[in-house]
Amino acid sequence: MRRARAERALTSVETGEGAGPAEVSRLWHVTLSVSGAPAPLAEVRRGLEQLAHDHPFLLTSRYAADHAEIRYWEEARDLHDAAAVALRLWGEHRSSAKLPPWEIVGLEVIDRATYHQRVAEGYGPPPASPVGVHPY
Repeated sequence: MRRARAERALTSVETGEGAGPAEVSRLWHVTLSVSGAPAPLAEVRRGLEQLAHDHPFLLTSRYAADHAEIRYWEEARDLHDAAAVALRLWGEHRSSAKLPPWEIVGLEVIDRATYHQRVAEGYGPPPASPVGVHPY
């Protein structure tokens, strides 16, 4: 017998009132990679589009029948908070967005300065353009 889980809204971490210098929110570039058994491409695309609609912070998603990559900016106090939010993204929205039952197989969280340094040096990911959901 399967037990239904309550869906929780995914929210960014907030700094709260009176945050000191170490508590200031920063922007983190997140790349989440998921993979699993092949699913129909139309269903994968529809699920990623629903996720992007529900959470407009998503910049871009790339997908194939058995894997996908989601890239976005997250505002969080530190890397640990940004990573915690990212690691909940797929599982918490699997039902509501009808995402495939894939597992997270990769996570990269880098700060804004590192992201821009990589792009400037030519070895980082290109800026997320075009924004949206696209096949590999």
